[in-house]
Amino acid sequence: MQQQQLQALADELYSALTSRQTITPISEREGEFTLDDAYKVSQLFLQQRLQRGEKVIGKKIGLTSKVVQDMLGVHQPDFGFLTDTMIYQSGAKIPFSKELIQAKSEGEIAFILKHDLQGPGVTPDDVLNATESVAACFEIVDSRVADWRITITDTVADNASCGIFVLSDERVDPRKVDFEQCQMQIHNHDQLIAEGQGSAALGSPLNCVAWLANVLGDYGESLKAGEIILSGSLAAMIPCKADDNMRMHIDGVGSASYQFVDDANE
Repeated sequence: MQQQQLQALADELYSALTSRQTITPISEREGEFTLDDAYKVSQLFLQQRLQRGEKVIGKKIGLTSKVVQDMLGVHQPDFGFLTDTMIYQSGAKIPFSKELIQAKSEGEIAFILKHDLQGPGVTPDDVLNATESVAACFEIVDSRVADWRITITDTVADNASCGIFVLSDERVDPRKVDFEQCQMQIHNHDQLIAEGQGSAALGSPLNCVAWLANVLGDYGESLKAGEIILSGSLAAMIPCKADDNMRMHIDGVGSASYQFVDDANE
C-alpha cells in the first residue's frame, strides 16, 4: 500500500480518536491491507499523538487470552503503544464519555522494567531479570472501529485498541509472584463479575512480554527501562457502562479500582 494511503488511514483513526467517533473497518474497505501495512498505520497514528505533545511511557500486548480471541474472532496477539495521557492511578474517577467510545475493561498484570529488552531471542527468564516490579492493572480498551468489527489488521492499525489504563499504587517484586497460578477476581459494585488466572495469558504473563520484545525486534523497536508493559488480559473483556465502579485483585500482586463518573460533574 502506498504511503499516501497509509497516512490517510492514520489521519482517519486520529480524527476518530479526537472526535470519539467510529470508522468503518479498514479490512472491509481495503482488500490488500496487510499486517505490515497495519503496523505502519499504527506508527503514523502514534506520530500524530506525539506531535500534539503526548509521550510514550510503555507498550501493551493485546489478544493474549483465548477467551478474548474467541470473543473478537482474532486469533493472534498484537501490540500497541501507551502514552502519558492514557494512565490513571487506582481509585480514579474517570469521565466516561470524555475518554471513551465503546470501551471494554480487562484485568491484567503490568510490568515496570529496569533494563531494556531487545529481541530476537528474549526468554521469560530475561523478562524476569529485566523487571523492576509488577502491579495490578485495569486496561480499558476502546476500539475506533465500528461495533468492534475487527480483524487483526483493524486492531493493529488502531494501536491495538488502546484506550486508557488504571495502575495500582502497589509494586511487587516479580520473583515473589506465581505468574502461572495467580488468581484474579473483578467486582463491579461489590458483585463478582469475572475471574481468571495468570496462565490465561499465553500460559504466563512472562511469555507475553517475551513475545512482545521479540516481535518488536522485527520492527527495530525494543522495550525500554522505565517503561510500563501491559501483559494481557487474564479473563474475558467486560463491556463498560457509565456507572461502573470496578475493583480488581490479583493474588500476590495487588489491587486496583476505578469509578466512572458523569462528565458534567467533573
